[in-house]
Amino acid sequence: MKQLEGAFPVLITPMHENEEVDYNGLKENIEYYIKQNVAGIVVNGSTGEFVSLTKEEKFKTAELAVEQVNGRIPLIVGTAAETTQDAIMFTKHAESAGADAALLINSYYAHPKDEEVYEHFKAVAESVSFPVMIYNNPFTSGVDIGTETILNVARDVENITHIKESSGDISKLRDITRQGSGFLQTFCGSDDLALESFLVGATGWISVAGNIAPGLVTDLYNSVKENDMDRAWKLYDDILPLCNFIEGSGKYVQIVKRAMDLQGLAGGPSRKPRLPLTEEEDKNLQEILKTV
Repeated sequence: MKQLEGAFPVLITPMHENEEVDYNGLKENIEYYIKQNVAGIVVNGSTGEFVSLTKEEKFKTAELAVEQVNGRIPLIVGTAAETTQDAIMFTKHAESAGADAALLINSYYAHPKDEEVYEHFKAVAESVSFPVMIYNNPFTSGVDIGTETILNVARDVENITHIKESSGDISKLRDITRQGSGFLQTFCGSDDLALESFLVGATGWISVAGNIAPGLVTDLYNSVKENDMDRAWKLYDDILPLCNFIEGSGKYVQIVKRAMDLQGLAGGPSRKPRLPLTEEEDKNLQEILKTV
């Protein structure tokens, strides 16, 4: 089992102008991130437009990522689905393909109650044997999972080992980290609270900004781990304008894809109904990139 720790960029799914997946571009992007010495990567996450991909595309993306990574860094595959049955299917596929862990959110349309979230996470995790990182993101799913529910399901299911906490409530991440010590590790899921999350005990970061500045997010995490807080705060000040823009825009996928294109990496359009950045948004992004 690979150690899941550090800053993990959650990759976009690059596309051609006709909105078909650019698989060669994905391979090239993965190679780029490995050369940037990132701690690990995530595919088929929200930033990867998983809700816009077909089952076949998600399977192929996971398989291609496993092949390209080839065991060099940890690979987490997003396996979210609206139904428990489909989430089990995607999670089993990720394990059989050779991923190191799954990233699993609750149903995002049904707005399940906590007892339903518990049973969903439990059923999916128990269908496999590799690690499962559960995911709390009320802004996307419409459900803010209770702290006790998160702790209970991780305590009861051995291979639920991590949580990506994206509620934006630093006290919640603190409580989960402290109360879950020994059986559940926390990952920051809010780019604009990364350093604060590390300070209250998060051992990793699933980072959208890491697509654009993989070296910077890696250095930030490593600086904290090495207790070089002066350097950590300087790096955080450098990246925070980008993080704030991503978190506040409502267009995090489009921002990352445009930034990738501007850096000569594979980005491309997002699948509709997502529309490109406006002229003003694009100008703001380019100004921010000058400082990053």
